[in-house]
Order: sequence, then C-alpha cells, then structure tokens
Amino acid sequence: MNHIKKYLGYVWMVLAPLLVVGMCWQAYDKTMASDEAIRFNTALQWGIILLVFIPVCIGFFIFGKYATEAAYSHLPESSTEIQENEL
Repeated sequence: MNHIKKYLGYVWMVLAPLLVVGMCWQAYDKTMASDEAIRFNTALQWGIILLVFIPVCIGFFIFGKYATEAAYSHLPESSTEIQENEL
C-alpha cells in the first residue's frame, strides 16, 4: 500500500501543474472566443474560477510531495497514539 501511495503522490505532483496550465489555456481560449460585449464578464468568471482552482492544485501538489516522502506511511490508529507521539 505504501508503494501505491508513493506512486500516486507522483501522479498528483505531475497532474497539479498540468491542470493549472490547462485551465489557464481554457480561460484564455474562451475569453478570446467570446463577443466583445461580453468579454469582460467572461474574463471575470474565469478569473474567479482560477482564483479558487489554483490554490486547490497547490494543495494537490503539496499532498503529492508528502506522499512521495512517505509521510503517510504510518497513520495513527487511535487518539492515544497521537497523544503519545506529542510527548
């Protein structure tokens, strides 16, 4: 299972920047394809979408980074195990 987590971490790390680039490309394409009268509204909508989506992709990348470093190799099974590790 740890090997699967590690490989999926690499998938997240590669997928996150690709998703950002793809969304930026779609935003540019859709904004330029819209009529002149509604171009500002289209750009505003895509700006909001990107404003929400880019931090999510950053989180995917960070999650993948930790997964490749085996940070999730041992997860606590009970709350007492968490308290023992803090001391």
